[in-house]
Amino acid sequence: MFGLLGIILSLCLLIYLAYRGWSVILLAPVLALVATSFALFDGGEVHLLATYTETFMTNAANYVKNYYPVFLLGALFGKVMDDTGTANSIAMFIAKKVGKGKEIWAIVIAGGLITYGGVSMFVAAFALYPIAAALFREANIPKRLLPGAIAMGTFTFSMTGLPGSPQIQNAIPMKYLGTDLFAAPVLGIVASLIMFFGGTMWIVTRAAKARKAGEGYGVHPNENLNIVDVSEAPSFGMAMIPILIVLVGNFILSKVVFPNMEFVYLQEQYNTTTAAVLGNWSLIVSLIVAIIVGISLNVKRFKNGIMATLKEGVQGSFLAIMNTASEVGYGNVIKTLAAFGIVGGALMGISSNPLITTAISSSALAGITGSASGGVSIALEAFGRTFMDQAVAKGIDIQVLHRVAAVACGGLDSLPHNGAVITLLGITGMTHKESYIHIGMVTVVIPLFATIAVITLGTLGVV
Repeated sequence: MFGLLGIILSLCLLIYLAYRGWSVILLAPVLALVATSFALFDGGEVHLLATYTETFMTNAANYVKNYYPVFLLGALFGKVMDDTGTANSIAMFIAKKVGKGKEIWAIVIAGGLITYGGVSMFVAAFALYPIAAALFREANIPKRLLPGAIAMGTFTFSMTGLPGSPQIQNAIPMKYLGTDLFAAPVLGIVASLIMFFGGTMWIVTRAAKARKAGEGYGVHPNENLNIVDVSEAPSFGMAMIPILIVLVGNFILSKVVFPNMEFVYLQEQYNTTTAAVLGNWSLIVSLIVAIIVGISLNVKRFKNGIMATLKEGVQGSFLAIMNTASEVGYGNVIKTLAAFGIVGGALMGISSNPLITTAISSSALAGITGSASGGVSIALEAFGRTFMDQAVAKGIDIQVLHRVAAVACGGLDSLPHNGAVITLLGITGMTHKESYIHIGMVTVVIPLFATIAVITLGTLGVV
């Protein structure tokens, strides 16, 4: 009983203090040990130092070992796209083509395209903000809706739904399920359409209501916007080349090249299989080639030099992965507590359908850790083999498990303590009170409906 109370207390403190701006890297180990300490009241043994070094740090380090290449290359690619004006070029092109009166649609589409192309959601938010602010101000759309519009394009369908998305949330299930980024393409497209139209229409209807009430953009004197000089940016066609390399290259490598190569040494020397690394290797190679091409096409556009851009990209990757790794360490400490057995048993006992239990566990753990990638990795680490065995027994394609886990983890992860939410509000200069209700609607509520649709269709055999 006290152990469960400790889990709840530590989670509430994590949400509240992260909401107040505390670093998750500091909070996660401290609050993991707070939850552990409550085991004393249930008569259990507590070894705080061992819990920190052998459980928290071991799992955090293992997460870094498994996914740092993707974080590093993603950060480098995003920084190259940002510093050369490539991301801005894509956003401005779409804004012009979509036309006046459809500014919200333009920002969502631009954000989705940039994120789907491999730019991290954080970099995409930085790139989109000045353009979105200018469009919203000109169209007299309330700025309080702006974070929701950016989140709609970067935190939802392009992150977890669209087949082939190189975002980490779509990449993690590959390690546990032996799938690739294009798993269950039909289900991914269905989920993406629900999230795209449902979320965008929410923002559009809120804007129409505000316009009718005469609200307007609002007064925001301290925006400190960077002026986007589109005259020096590459053309849309040139800007799209690195993105196409990530998408097309990953598809060819994962579906054609690597499956037809012999990797006998993997089993003999590394005790792993081709299926376990194929998806990751395809993404890594595609990102490396895209970075090289992106640099080659834009050599003269690096205002501070290529090395400065690469250095900033590397530094950015450290903070991104350490935030997530700390949340994974926290979640794994919670997972080892006796009280978590009650939670885990409850999750696994909800349904005999592995798609439902996969969705609930991924989403619940994403909510606990405040991280979609953290939640899905912990869920699949703890229950992945069970989910796979149940799916095989019921004749459910493993690809469906991948898509359910990916879409579901992108739901409760976006609670107020989520790092991406806090960062986005900081970038746009808005507060939780002003804008979170719209972020929550498009990144928590509507993805829930997408998850239900994927589960329903996946149970019926759609892949």
